[in-house]
Amino acid sequence: MLGIRLPRPRVSVPRLHLRWLWMLPVRLAWSWPRSGTLAALRGVRWLTLWAWAWVCAQGCLLRASPLAFYRAMGRRRDWTLAKVAYLQEESGRWRTLFSTLKAPYMALRGLGLNPQAAAALLVAGGTVGGGYVAAEVLEQRSFSRGDSGVYSAPADVPTSYSEGNNTLKVDLGSTPVGLVSISGVTVGTAFTGSTLPSGQSNVVVVGGTAASSGFTETFLEVGHLKIDRWRCTTFNMSNIEAHTLNIRYNASDGQSISPVAGTPRARAIGGGNRADSMVTSGGTYDQIRIGAPTSGVNGKVDVLTLSNIYTKGGPCILSRIKAGTIDVEFLEVGAGNGFGSKDFVIATSTVYKTASVIDNVEVSISPP
Repeated sequence: MLGIRLPRPRVSVPRLHLRWLWMLPVRLAWSWPRSGTLAALRGVRWLTLWAWAWVCAQGCLLRASPLAFYRAMGRRRDWTLAKVAYLQEESGRWRTLFSTLKAPYMALRGLGLNPQAAAALLVAGGTVGGGYVAAEVLEQRSFSRGDSGVYSAPADVPTSYSEGNNTLKVDLGSTPVGLVSISGVTVGTAFTGSTLPSGQSNVVVVGGTAASSGFTETFLEVGHLKIDRWRCTTFNMSNIEAHTLNIRYNASDGQSISPVAGTPRARAIGGGNRADSMVTSGGTYDQIRIGAPTSGVNGKVDVLTLSNIYTKGGPCILSRIKAGTIDVEFLEVGAGNGFGSKDFVIATSTVYKTASVIDNVEVSISPP
């Protein structure tokens, strides 16, 4: 206003010369033992002061307003839990994606191919880049979620499925699987609108495949087979070897338990870096099939658990199994046709080394 121009303050700004910047790594390396230690000490001091200042600030906030302090803690808690939930969700998505992408490879491994042959076939056929994986990603079908389909163990996504077919089929091959568990399911004609697959009469089928023209007989090799709390019209075990056989606490409308003693060996399925587990619970299916469909290749699973299964419309069949231990407990089996017709059958082709057959009773049981 008075026409007087005040001098502008002059601030000295250091300039970084390219030569000095080029020599910076050399200077740091030359003076590292002294400057590095001092820098570390300054960093520790700064972190300590920052932490102490934060603690003091929280103490002041708590003293000034406990309610405000509680709200601040609640906001920080919610922020942390939101980040944890987000990370868990992202982890699940990535896991599903990777499981889907490896499904063709695991399917070929389940058919008996070695890793090199399976990888070569995928590269040659272009399966990974084609519509096969794209369809699987879009559909997001999963064994762990209880979706029907044909699963080549241990893949969590089906190798094939049909919208008109509600069968749950698990194909086991030479790749050892640690655990296959199915529990709390309803199978067969036990729910509205359900029918058995065309040409099928059995509701649950567990075991290998019989020999036929051009096909070599296969078995399921199991370390521990657990069968408990089934509800079946009829139940039949045949062509089975078990080191330890436990048939206990079963009730049936007529029974024939006639296993024979032999010398089956104790058995467990290892295999080093064996495949992941397959676990599902809940669901409705027209049929459950667990088998070894590849000619001359036995399926291998260390623990096979089939628990709390309600069936209707056909027999439950176990056949062509070689196991270390088999437990069959708390089954209710009956077609309501009297004790003369044996609905619960352990055939003479079932061979054991050690057996425990106790508290199996015949009672009148109507069909499910």
